[in-house]
Amino acid sequence: MLGEQPLTGDALAAYIAAEPINPAGLPTPYQHGERLTAAGTTVDPIVVEIVEGTLASVEMEVETAISRTSRSPMIRDAHDFRAGIHDRQLRKLTGRSYSALVHPVVRDFPIEEMREGDVFFHNDVYESEGGIGHLPDMCVTVPVFSDGKVVCFVQAFGHHDDIGGACPGSMPSGATSVFEEGLMIPPIKLWDAGRPNRAALRIMTRNSRMPDSLSADLDAECSACLMGARRLGELFARYGVDTVEAAFDTILDNTTEIYRREILSKIPDGQYVWEDYAEHDGVSDPMLHTQRITLTKVSTGGPDDGPRLIVDFTGTAAQAAGPINHCGDYVGGNFLKKWLAPILRNLADSPERMAELDVNEGIVPLIEMRFPEKGTLLTPVFPGPTNARTFVILRLLGVLAGVVAKAVDGQMPADQETIRYTGVYGKDRDGNDYLMREVLGGGSGGRYYADGEDTIHVVPDSRNLPTEFTESRFPFRVERLGLAQDSGGAGRYRGGLGYEKHIRMLKDGNFMSIADRSILACWGVKGGKAGRPFEVTIEPGGAHERTVDALADAEPIAAGEVVRIRTTGGGGWGDPLERPYGEVLRDVQWGKVSADGARDSYGVVISGAADNIAVDAAGSDGLRQRMRAERSAAEPFFDRGPGFAALSGDGSQAPAVDWV
Repeated sequence: MLGEQPLTGDALAAYIAAEPINPAGLPTPYQHGERLTAAGTTVDPIVVEIVEGTLASVEMEVETAISRTSRSPMIRDAHDFRAGIHDRQLRKLTGRSYSALVHPVVRDFPIEEMREGDVFFHNDVYESEGGIGHLPDMCVTVPVFSDGKVVCFVQAFGHHDDIGGACPGSMPSGATSVFEEGLMIPPIKLWDAGRPNRAALRIMTRNSRMPDSLSADLDAECSACLMGARRLGELFARYGVDTVEAAFDTILDNTTEIYRREILSKIPDGQYVWEDYAEHDGVSDPMLHTQRITLTKVSTGGPDDGPRLIVDFTGTAAQAAGPINHCGDYVGGNFLKKWLAPILRNLADSPERMAELDVNEGIVPLIEMRFPEKGTLLTPVFPGPTNARTFVILRLLGVLAGVVAKAVDGQMPADQETIRYTGVYGKDRDGNDYLMREVLGGGSGGRYYADGEDTIHVVPDSRNLPTEFTESRFPFRVERLGLAQDSGGAGRYRGGLGYEKHIRMLKDGNFMSIADRSILACWGVKGGKAGRPFEVTIEPGGAHERTVDALADAEPIAAGEVVRIRTTGGGGWGDPLERPYGEVLRDVQWGKVSADGARDSYGVVISGAADNIAVDAAGSDGLRQRMRAERSAAEPFFDRGPGFAALSGDGSQAPAVDWV
């Protein structure tokens, strides 16, 4: 029986041999994921390079077309959308970014019945096979044909401004059912052989508070995917179906072999357990919503009887009353495998090598997932709400990083929380409704070889909204946008810094936030300290100063008031008292760390003023000696900051899984 302690001996052997329990998911009448060509089929390696480059180019071209022709700030400016290319076995071929799944489309519309010019559409979380996390993510899928038969698929999905529901932006923080979150659309044929289904489009735009933006975005996504399908059709016409499909198999085989040889080999055989937590669900009082991973590495049982990983989510907390649930237990966790696998790249031999490794379907055979029974955060029961599912899927990235860190003596990054939604809405200068919503990043975790990065976003190519754009379009002024000083967790390698953004309202409006890590901080590892949590303050330092909850739909803001947003800093890596004086001095000179922070977190005394500061070496030596003497004899491997004790119920600073 899995618990907080890993299994060993006969119990571990029996666990490894057991059949995985995946009780959830729609009953799928199709079997996909197999090879397109017989094992051992060869293809010219130069052709493989050409095919792989073409896939990447088409994916980029699709995304570029969407960004240039869409209308909403979330799609056009924040780039909160993704494209992907999948073969006719529904395997993801491209690896620059994650994407949704084709499985639900093929489940409801057999490949044999598809026609050129068809465009399929869905956003239904529970019927998406785990590929769609919340209703604002609308997904377009276009089949690619060669000689009248489907040979692959082009897909794009993006986060749209508003698709109905209880509040502007379609992410009600207090939702208790998916019916409050907006319009649910199971897989439908949005275009039939080149003819748009105008009735369906009208229904969708009628349910949106931003119908013009939604209509333009859908046009952009459909047109871009159809263009991508034409480009891929040219590839098949040039080389023939057999050759291109052999190249597809080779691309995925190469990924499998690279991860088997370069990544899984770095993890010692055995079992490791760790957990982390979401802190609130918008409905219940703040509490520890546990997400646990038991990671088992074995050297056999994978492809060609090589190594494999078993990722078991047993011990994950019960389904939340509020909208932080994620439907991860479909198709054997196919989406989650590809979502989590980028974390494993941190085991590559160098940062340069890590950047070269893509995540495509080739990683899927190396990972087996085991889920708890229905009714948990990862196996929710319809119609449980899901719009803030980022609290789960982002946390799982950190849980996997933490459990691997236990296996490899901390040679993994500390924690990060690099996505949250903030925004304002109301009436603009002309009396029309407006919605400005932004996906702000945060600091990434320190690494065993370098500091974390400042203000990054977990979604590739995504970004904050340009000040020039927002000030010209919405009734507020951006008075500051910079780094949040002292937000990165202290360590031998410091955590990256989060944003600090000040918005002054020019008209009365409402503030909204969908964010986690406002109580629980991004954890530090191997002596590194936790970063600073997320925080929103209205009128900081003023007579009406007030803190806004991290989950808020409609916090009133009066004209003239300032909203200060501080996003999370990444956790630190390694003992901060081992950070060289020169690096701490540089951080103070750059404004990333204050003089007080240098003293309190790093034991470094800064003397002088303004542009003439220096390190008091003798004072720093003495201070560090005293700080070391004051430490307890045994400290946990992970530092969670003071927030854990506030929610633990018994005042404990760390759970049992934090020691190694």
